[in-house]
Amino acid sequence: MATPSTLLPEKTINDFPLPTRQAIVNSSYPEWYKKYRGITGKARLIPLTAEFLDYLKADGIILPPDTPVVPISDRDSGVFSVTNTDDSDGDDGDDGENPAQNFPEVHGAIIAAIAELGGAVYPKLNWSAPKDAAFMLGNTLKCSSPSDVYLLLKSSNFITHDLEHAFDDTIDTPDENGKILRLSDVEYALVLRKWVDVITSVEFRCFVMQRRIVAITQRDLNHYDFLEDGKEEFLALIQEFFARHLEKTFPEADFVFDVYIPKTLLTESRVWLVDINPYAPKTDTLTFSWQEILNIDPSVPGFKPEFRIIKKNDPEAYGFAQPYSAHKLPREVVDAAAGGAETMLQFKNDWKDIIEGLGGTGIDDNDEEGDGNGDGGGEKKDGGAEKTSGGKATG
Repeated sequence: MATPSTLLPEKTINDFPLPTRQAIVNSSYPEWYKKYRGITGKARLIPLTAEFLDYLKADGIILPPDTPVVPISDRDSGVFSVTNTDDSDGDDGDDGENPAQNFPEVHGAIIAAIAELGGAVYPKLNWSAPKDAAFMLGNTLKCSSPSDVYLLLKSSNFITHDLEHAFDDTIDTPDENGKILRLSDVEYALVLRKWVDVITSVEFRCFVMQRRIVAITQRDLNHYDFLEDGKEEFLALIQEFFARHLEKTFPEADFVFDVYIPKTLLTESRVWLVDINPYAPKTDTLTFSWQEILNIDPSVPGFKPEFRIIKKNDPEAYGFAQPYSAHKLPREVVDAAAGGAETMLQFKNDWKDIIEGLGGTGIDDNDEEGDGNGDGGGEKKDGGAEKTSGGKATG
């Protein structure tokens, strides 16, 4: 693996400059999309109501039907209220059975957006996609229905981070009026991006310091022969794209951005902006470490960004089957939660019986299937060890 172009060894991760809360807001998708929508993929942004945010934060997973919800006020005849009818046949559900009754506008907007974007979308909130919950849909983030979207959002620790910890490890900087940004000031939105079968080998993460690209890494941590031959071309395309679109227009001098550079026999290479991430330890550095990046000095004469790709014998060249396994919930737990309180109680009792049955057998019940630690651990490609990101991967 190559080393950074210029290192200042005296800097450590403890010297990392904490980002401001405004910098975190500036890197949120709804904030930058307004300016750069012409250079990124097609998407729909749905403002989220307090009721929908409450649904995301609530314990348990109850999935609404994939059909539009008629607000209760519109179904009230004026004589007999739907909400007061005890012998309803249950088709309309109630607030407990159909959570979407509490956010019919958001639910309807999700249905409409999926249809407008061709029937399949990729969801995320302001900063994070629910990548850690992809296993819930067979290791994909492709959503073809509202229930797919809800299942991913409700199962993801990354989404919880956006809702509850977005301003962790930041600087409280008052504005000109003395106001300090609070989490309650964030205007949350559900981002639904048109689903595209991405060629992951040509996705790159770029680190900007003092409005200069200082480091670039491929995002797919597997070896691809063609990247070595095309490295200079990709570097030139990224630098030209940055100079034209981001260098002078993004409000922060330090940030991280992701690009996608597809090329086919029929089309020339084009650079697409995928995401913008905060210049903060929570952003995954992939083939770099933050300490390495902090010690790069872009002011030296003839500076050139460090561009790292996975070489054939690098450890990262082995496929990692379950990169977010530390965040996963067993599918049985999710299924039980979806079945309501009685199903969850039955699952609890069944699990207790299983654990008691293991007593005296010598079996360690703490070893979860698929975590890579037991004999029945997750599948590994080419003999590679499973890897779990040490930080929260944004984007």
